Amino acid sequence: MKKRMLALLLALVMTAGFVLTGCGEKAGSGNGGNDGQQTSDEGGTKKELTVQIGPNPETLDPALNSAVDGGNMLLHNFECLLTVGEDGQIKPGQAEKWEQSEDGLTWTFHLRDGLKWSDGTDLTAEDFVYSWKRVCDPNTAAPYAETVLGMVKGFAEAQAGDLDALAVSAPDEKTLVVELSSPCTFFESLAAFATLSPVQKATIEANGDSWATAPETYVSNGPFVVTEWVSSSHIVMSKNEYYWDKDSIKLDSIKFMLIEDDNATLSAYQSGEILFAKGVPTEEIPSLEGNPEFHVDPMIGTYYISLNDQKEPFTNEKVRKALSLAIDRDYVANTLMQGTYSPAYNFMGPGWMDTDGTEFINNSNGGQPYISEDYEANLEEAKQLLADAGYPGGEGLPALIYSTNDSGYHKVVAEYLQQAWKQLGINVNVDTVEWASFTPLRRAGDYEISRNGWVGDYSDPSNMLDLLYSTNGNNDGKFVDADYDAAMEESRTTVDPAARSAALHKAEDILMEKTACIPVAYYNDFWLQSEKLEGVWHSATGYWYFMYADIAE
Repeated sequence: MKKRMLALLLALVMTAGFVLTGCGEKAGSGNGGNDGQQTSDEGGTKKELTVQIGPNPETLDPALNSAVDGGNMLLHNFECLLTVGEDGQIKPGQAEKWEQSEDGLTWTFHLRDGLKWSDGTDLTAEDFVYSWKRVCDPNTAAPYAETVLGMVKGFAEAQAGDLDALAVSAPDEKTLVVELSSPCTFFESLAAFATLSPVQKATIEANGDSWATAPETYVSNGPFVVTEWVSSSHIVMSKNEYYWDKDSIKLDSIKFMLIEDDNATLSAYQSGEILFAKGVPTEEIPSLEGNPEFHVDPMIGTYYISLNDQKEPFTNEKVRKALSLAIDRDYVANTLMQGTYSPAYNFMGPGWMDTDGTEFINNSNGGQPYISEDYEANLEEAKQLLADAGYPGGEGLPALIYSTNDSGYHKVVAEYLQQAWKQLGINVNVDTVEWASFTPLRRAGDYEISRNGWVGDYSDPSNMLDLLYSTNGNNDGKFVDADYDAAMEESRTTVDPAARSAALHKAEDILMEKTACIPVAYYNDFWLQSEKLEGVWHSATGYWYFMYADIAE
């Protein structure tokens, strides 16, 4: 974000009356620490970049990851057929060229010469065949399976256990052919998405699910490879000497500090122990005005609340809508979140692109937001809805449980929700869960109400709307609606761009009308980055690319 915009952001924060005390020293001003470099035993200097992008990841198995922090790490360990460049455009990755047939149903990828795994063995097109079929394997239970491969011919049969039905083949060691059941305009983006990274069959067969939990068995194909992993402390990734573009990699290693506490992250940044910090304490944001090391950048994504639609009282649409309307989104985004987020009155926010190249949000609901910005009117409607549902003033409702992890704004938002829903006569208890256990808890449906959020993997709106499809592995709210599924099916199968757009908008109409989830705010990323750090870029999908970074002397 340009300085003028950042100044405006912080000015808005201060005028909102939300003044918080800083910790005395400006973040990023510390000159101590090792300046991101590590001295070797031989007395030479190895260039190690130390960063913090999140706590201990749930998994570093590409097929199983569904979190942004894990995805950030995976894009340094693995490389897909295609990659995303600094300009956001699709670039060659393991495939140096590719083409699609005139009908859009057959995609052919041509791999580079001499590709290797990090253990020095050959990587071939057959490795992609194995890896993509593994994503479909019901025994793998990959949460992204339907999203990334649902359009491939034979997907349903593969999900049922007949993996050979998936129309992915390798006619020779350097060629991968993919046959689709219907055209997919964003298939290039999927071919660049971490879930479809190649994984080594021999390693997985020899080690089972534990292959991705220890450096000794972690074989990858990207610019870096895991060489040290101390749970809840750090992960070290060293330069992969077998990577095809190794000569462009300037760093010897990247050390990911697995810090969950934002104040500890700030201390590490101030001391110079780390040169990059995603975990900025929210109370410090007003003190960062004018600091060139503080960055704010928009993302495509929504901070939302999942309601377990299979549990009472959330089976009742009126209860769900009442909970949604009782939230003052402007207050949450501009006061609690200090303007670093934006109020969300739709599920789909800015940045998602429609089939005609316009912004998807501008064409939704006749150009009007689904949720009115008039909070007082919304609150009165919420009270009436709850009464209509048989719970006047909250009478008859037990105390509800809201699950969240304790970082960033999550705790303060949870405390606000207790107050907001108290206005409806509803008592809420907050269940704070450590990050490593939080996503599995949601995925298993082991909760009542839960903080949730999604940052887009690519700009096609199906990436968000697919979350509410009944069988999607990321459908944490367990929402099931035949009309919604039908709209999404239409969006997947039609070849008419206008019809596809209409189907996607219909899907959002349904999910907002039925309150399949509760949108709260649209994401922006904010972080601290040392001016010594060069060659790093941030994407609208919430990833930081450190692979071509350098540390200035």
